[in-house]
Amino acid sequence: MFCALVSLYDCCVGIKIASSEARQLTPPGEMAERESRPDLYIYSCSICLDSLQEPVTTSCGHSYCRKCIGQRWDVEEESGACSCPQCRQSFTPRPVLVKNTMLAALVEELKKAELQAAPPDHWYAGAEDVACDVCTGRKLKALKSCLVCLASYCENHLQPHRDAAPLRRHKLVEPSRDLQENICPRHDEVMKMFCRTDRMSICYLCSVDEHKDHDTVTEAAERSERRRDLEKSRQKIQQMIKRREENVMALQKEVEAVDDSAERVVEDSKESFSQMIHLLEQQCSEVEQQVRATQQAEVRRVKEHQKKLEKEIAELKRRDTELENILHTPDHKEYLHKFSSLTQVESTNPSNLEICAPSYFQYATAVVLELRDKIQEVLTEKLKNISLAGVLLHRPEPKTRFEFLKHACDITLDPDTAHRNLMISEDNQVVTTIGKMQPYPDHPDRFKECFQVLSREALTGRCYWEMKYKGAKACVAVGDKKAMRAGGCSECTLGSDDKSWALCCVNNTFTLFHNGVQTPLPDSRSCRVGVFLDHSAGLISFYSITSTMVLLHRVMTTFTQPLHAGVWFHSTSLSKVEICSHERTEV
Repeated sequence: MFCALVSLYDCCVGIKIASSEARQLTPPGEMAERESRPDLYIYSCSICLDSLQEPVTTSCGHSYCRKCIGQRWDVEEESGACSCPQCRQSFTPRPVLVKNTMLAALVEELKKAELQAAPPDHWYAGAEDVACDVCTGRKLKALKSCLVCLASYCENHLQPHRDAAPLRRHKLVEPSRDLQENICPRHDEVMKMFCRTDRMSICYLCSVDEHKDHDTVTEAAERSERRRDLEKSRQKIQQMIKRREENVMALQKEVEAVDDSAERVVEDSKESFSQMIHLLEQQCSEVEQQVRATQQAEVRRVKEHQKKLEKEIAELKRRDTELENILHTPDHKEYLHKFSSLTQVESTNPSNLEICAPSYFQYATAVVLELRDKIQEVLTEKLKNISLAGVLLHRPEPKTRFEFLKHACDITLDPDTAHRNLMISEDNQVVTTIGKMQPYPDHPDRFKECFQVLSREALTGRCYWEMKYKGAKACVAVGDKKAMRAGGCSECTLGSDDKSWALCCVNNTFTLFHNGVQTPLPDSRSCRVGVFLDHSAGLISFYSITSTMVLLHRVMTTFTQPLHAGVWFHSTSLSKVEICSHERTEV
């Protein structure tokens, strides 16, 4: 027992020495972590190099796993002597080892403390995480990456960058695997400059070498400049969001109005049909009463006539019997006497008899059938006009420009549809004709022959937009995107088929092209055109925009597909059409 206590004391002293040495060798970032957990490796078996399992202590003071030392002594016992694996002290005979309960309890406590001190699994870096470059063994997740050190650090190893004054100047960013992309491949320096000419990041040596005549600034200055552009873009996007949110609210109110209107129409229709049904039932009852009254009168007349005839028949039968009796009288005198006493039978016609034909009520039936056919004709003629584009959802067209702008939609030109002699601006709001072919990539939607372009947006519902033109003959169009792309101008020009309409202007003279037909329109001094589309109602209206809105032409039809706005030029002579931004104010 004394030996076991001495061994335990030696272990404790060893722990303090080892801890002191480890503290001197431990980096500052790991010192707190190392101090917070016990050094379980000190309590390991020198045979299996693992933590002690059921520890036993020899008389020389060294401790081992019972199984490990037992297996070793089983081999040594065959040669005649057992020894300590550490100090080589021999034991004869083989000692009987007893479990060191105090050391076993201490090892168990250290195991529990080690388990509690271990970082949770989610702290360690996975396949998709950025790992700490300093951690050894199983690496922890990186908290930050340093653009100066070009390394990533976990919470522990990042501490020097927070404590040391020189390191606090380093640029820390979110963990990144692409730190090497910040190094110039030519000069092996950190790229902190930006070349506006070549639109690329460079290092300082590049700015005085191959980029010396270029417009170069620091990345911070370029970021500041781009920040202003981004803020402008954000403001524009926020305005678009606001407008769309207002449209969403307006549409929500419209949904509520449609629901309320539909409910009222359904209730009113039910009431009207109920009244009509009640009226028909009332008329049906009256017709039935008239038929029944006529039926009863006729039956009564027929039965009276029948009764009279039956009485006459009985009288005639009685007289016939008398005559028969006279004929059978055997005595001649009696026969002649009876014959002379008989009253002469008058040969009279039976009572006037009017036999009704089986089709007595056929006329009444014909009248009812005629009424039924007329009602059916009226219902069919009237109710067939009730449709989504007709009576039910009929909405008046806006009257003022302010009302039209409530339906304003954002239109952008689709470069994939533009002819190669058309140049589209960066914001896809302006199209200009040019003589030089543009290197646009091939696309199945691109116009091959006609100088025209369509919008990206497919238009449904109620939409309004304005376009401003300048130069030679230009057309503002609305059409189906399924129009031909590779055919000749007579086949694929907007306005050449029955699914597109083009409003063209030459010298302030307007002409509408549709299905190959030209319709002259009133002249106008305006170079600004407004287009209003009500897809569900089958309506397109073209307006000339000046101080007021003047209707140029209105189309009433039925649309089966979404439509697209378009622009068509007659030639490559310098012309330009711009999609106007909409401000919700009166002109």
